[in-house]
Amino acid sequence: MKVQNKVVVVTGGGNGMGRELVLALLSKGASVAAVDINASALEETLALAGKNRDRLATYTLNITDRALVDALPDQVISRFGAVDGIINNAGIIQPFVRLKDLDYAAIERVINVNLFGTLYMTKAFLPHLLARPEAHITNISSMGGFLPVPGQTIYGAAKAAVKLLTEGLSSELLGTNVKVTVVFPGAIGTNIVVNSGVKMDLQQENRRDGPTPKVLAPGKAAQIILEGIENDRYRVMVGSDARLMDAIYRLNPQRAARFIYNQMSALLPK
Repeated sequence: MKVQNKVVVVTGGGNGMGRELVLALLSKGASVAAVDINASALEETLALAGKNRDRLATYTLNITDRALVDALPDQVISRFGAVDGIINNAGIIQPFVRLKDLDYAAIERVINVNLFGTLYMTKAFLPHLLARPEAHITNISSMGGFLPVPGQTIYGAAKAAVKLLTEGLSSELLGTNVKVTVVFPGAIGTNIVVNSGVKMDLQQENRRDGPTPKVLAPGKAAQIILEGIENDRYRVMVGSDARLMDAIYRLNPQRAARFIYNQMSALLPK
């Protein structure tokens, strides 16, 4: 789906990759509804939109609140007259601890935001998307959604669920006007750690074995994702690390898991 003159909803639009997606969509001539739980972050996105701000509407919303999400499509349609696409980008990571040390409050929060937030948005907007001449749903999974990362087991489980949710939805929508894309970002230079309320031990970070992983700029990640949307791609790998680990995992899942363990295990508390 070409995004010019389309109306696209982006969750997590207040910062990081979500903000870059909003700005890139605007630059391509789309109108955008940016959704985020952080009102001040949305104000910053609005300011950065510059001359395109007349095509940007912001909605301060917790996507884990199903009632608020259910009311959102009417608000967006009231503002723009229609909705043609959604990008479910909002997500948080968990504290870098083993499952045995992760409390249920953190478990539920990670699953609610990453999985149920995506599900609620998809369910709320799908009837409206099906009514459009063409439409698109994009769900952001993660490299951690197909590759186990120690200390991010629940995050990975939620993102793996997003992967299968998206792929199942794609199959259900075959023959309709709605295309579906699942995205697997690798390491992106965002503030997801801070925005997730996760504290990092710098001494543990410095003990990480091997070279420091290269991170992709959020703006470049947004460009890759939008290219995938405009070409109706089934899946999009974002970053050389995601592409490499996808290839290794397909050939030897256990080897891939051990490689990531060696890279990431230093982040776990002793």
